[in-house]
Amino acid sequence: MAPMTTLKGEKFDRTLFESVLKRRFFFTESFEIYRLSPNFKGDNRGLFDYGPPGCALQANIVDAWRKHFVLEENMLEVDCTVITPELVLKTSGHVDKFADWMCKDPVKGEYLRADHLVESVLESRLARGLNGPSKDSPKLDEANIAEYNDILAKIDNYDGPELAELIRRFDIRNPDGNGEVLPPIPFNLMFKSTIGPSAAAPVYLRPETAQGQFLNFRKLLEYNQGAMPFASASIGKSYRNEISPRSGLLRVREFLMAEIEHYVDPTQKKHERFFEVLAIELPLLDRETQLAGKTTPRTITVEQAVKSKTVGNETLGYFLARVLLFLLKLGVDPGKVRFRQHLANEMAHYATDCWDAELLTSYGWIECVGCADRSAYDLTVHSKYTGTPLVVKQALHEPVKVEEWQATLDKKLVGPRFKRNAKTIQASVDALDQSSLETLAAQLREKGSVVINTPALSDGKTSVELSSELLKIEKTTRLQTIREYTPNVIEPSFGIGRILYSLLEQVYWHRPNDTARAVLSLPLGVAPTKVLIVPLSSQPQFAPIVRRLSVRLRNLGISNNVDSSSASIGKRYARNDEIGTPLGITIDFDTVKDGSLTLRERDTTAQVRALEDDIVGAVKALVDGAEAWEQVCQRLPAFTGRDQDD
Repeated sequence: MAPMTTLKGEKFDRTLFESVLKRRFFFTESFEIYRLSPNFKGDNRGLFDYGPPGCALQANIVDAWRKHFVLEENMLEVDCTVITPELVLKTSGHVDKFADWMCKDPVKGEYLRADHLVESVLESRLARGLNGPSKDSPKLDEANIAEYNDILAKIDNYDGPELAELIRRFDIRNPDGNGEVLPPIPFNLMFKSTIGPSAAAPVYLRPETAQGQFLNFRKLLEYNQGAMPFASASIGKSYRNEISPRSGLLRVREFLMAEIEHYVDPTQKKHERFFEVLAIELPLLDRETQLAGKTTPRTITVEQAVKSKTVGNETLGYFLARVLLFLLKLGVDPGKVRFRQHLANEMAHYATDCWDAELLTSYGWIECVGCADRSAYDLTVHSKYTGTPLVVKQALHEPVKVEEWQATLDKKLVGPRFKRNAKTIQASVDALDQSSLETLAAQLREKGSVVINTPALSDGKTSVELSSELLKIEKTTRLQTIREYTPNVIEPSFGIGRILYSLLEQVYWHRPNDTARAVLSLPLGVAPTKVLIVPLSSQPQFAPIVRRLSVRLRNLGISNNVDSSSASIGKRYARNDEIGTPLGITIDFDTVKDGSLTLRERDTTAQVRALEDDIVGAVKALVDGAEAWEQVCQRLPAFTGRDQDD
């Protein structure tokens, strides 16, 4: 992989970059003053607080997301609780399957994520070995290099036993102390707690916002007047108990997610707006390419990707295109984004296919958006467990003859025998699918009774035995006027913090021959502050002009900041370039005389001068996207006075 570069192509210095972000309070480690205390014994890794520019940037990214997806696609937004009963996440599979493989260094007592351990050690050996032999790392031959690169290309496809074999075969040890590690074991990533003083009701902090959306499917469908397809959306915090958080904001334990659940007919996963994205080119790193040990994506149009079945269906292809357009709108470098298809072993338990939008950073390629085809998994398991039909009912134009298994309970016998459990048992029988009914019909004929799984009954049991006297399962033929089906779900899931950090790396650069003058070339749409107002003097006649201009911009919805410090105007602009402020307005003595102002653009430092109304109008047009800076320069006079950046 080529080394990370700044926006202008210089070598990327992460230490210098992160010092700018922390100094300008984009973010900081949580509980920092306690962490520095000698008495602090806690673990605050993977926990961060955002400062003013970080909060503003995050809010602007979320606002752009809402406009690009929720408003543009007419999605139904919901806000669901973080605290989730254990039963919900047991049913969804997260309690049993939401885990990473973990190794322990028994000497140091440290826990390490197994795939990250293998990855970091092999990458380190490659970097050292390619530079020639040393005491600790002999020069690698071509076979070693090819083998290491092949493993790294497929690192996400290894499960626990395979990672254990790699650790044994390559003698991979803890880089911090070179100690041997124990074989990998699974570690569930969810935070567990309880509700109430009795601690009898176990709960988890949600690892994703999706489950709340699925559980509200019936209400959402009703709100949408039964029309399909449609999408729900949710923005909120999620929590994952990472084994060994690293990479700053990229791997944290508390993070903001923005997720979409697009519900589609499983027989035709088409999208009515697919024609709009046909020609958009996607950089795709598909499964076959990765298994061949390669990491270079191929660029094909969305239309070609769907036709060739590289991407499974129109709706998934549509959202890959829309995700790309969104990232580019934020300011992501087109050459530093790709879509990587999940390998078989890394696929989430609920997914049939998944593509990650990855952004290139100094940490490598980082997953920022996951686009998964969750099929009907979630709605099916929740429906089956609760006995609540999470289905769509569609009127057919013409009746069709349907042969199906039908289960009938004798209510006259079931009611008196099971009393208050009767309704739960009825719901469980109603939720049985055709395959289950066929199997149960055979058992009923052979044994005279069957066992039906149910939610917890009054006696605590989660199943009930029903005899042929109580339950009949027969094959029937009927005319169907209503088609009933469980929708499939296409899910784009966005890690807002990862997007934020990766974007900052990609827009970072510094002025020529001056690494101390950092610049963040954030687009106007997401920049924390849009305009810097710089009065050249602190004399009293400047104050009313500054106030009037600031209020005028705020009334237009344009965030601005006034810097009336005694620093030189060049220093004032430079420190606002560091937080990505795109525009600057200078108020000088000529402003007092004739009402003219100077407007400066961050990246080029070019300036124009005009009357206040013209400058405010230009700022409004730039913020709204109605004009580009080049167009403003064509219609407003260039400022030819002294260089204000000196």
